[in-house]
Amino acid sequence: MINGESKKSQINAMFDNIAHRYDFLNHFLSFGIDRVWRKRAINTIRKTLTPTQILDVATGTGDLAIAALKLNPEKITGIDISEKMLAIGRTKIKSLGLTDKIVLLQGDSEKIDFADNNFDVAMVAFGVRNFADPFLGLSEMYRVIRKGGMIMVLEFSRPTSFPFRNIYKFYFLNILPLIGRLFSKDKKAYNYLPDSVMKFPDNEDFINILIKIGFTCVKQIKLTGGIASIYSGMKT
Repeated sequence: MINGESKKSQINAMFDNIAHRYDFLNHFLSFGIDRVWRKRAINTIRKTLTPTQILDVATGTGDLAIAALKLNPEKITGIDISEKMLAIGRTKIKSLGLTDKIVLLQGDSEKIDFADNNFDVAMVAFGVRNFADPFLGLSEMYRVIRKGGMIMVLEFSRPTSFPFRNIYKFYFLNILPLIGRLFSKDKKAYNYLPDSVMKFPDNEDFINILIKIGFTCVKQIKLTGGIASIYSGMKT
């Protein structure tokens, strides 16, 4: 899918196209378990520190930012390149009466428009594999985190054990694209999803990327047999 035009502009166009169905398909295609994963991800932060300023990168429609209110921060700032995803997120946040706590801004994950050492936590859910340059995006997250702060990444990963490995591969390569095409006007989007997951450097490879960037105390928590993982690390 990603050729000719830059990956960044293609990803932007793709998410603009599916924005109106994104939340529904997220919950439907994951059988609602994505909500459980987000809660686990936020609890991982809670067990490590009590943040006041949180950055949610590739925030989309703001689901992770909303879940992070359980941490009782002063402010959560979400950034995303897709203005249509952000518009839906802002409507959702306004309807919940959360505009004093969460602000959503259009922004580039690989050129984050904030000063160094600005946030206690930088987090991202299901977004790193969409970065044009994951190393650069994660490095930018490192830059804007304060010393003693934390990164948290929730992302799909590939199970390594039977039967999850076989079920996962069949569902991702066959069922998910079919259902996605039925409900979305962007027929490429749900072919891109399994392709991006299969190519993403997960498990030990992703841990090594975080360590190379400079994060310490890097950990991985596998969810639902390894279908998704929570990665975390500290800036010391």
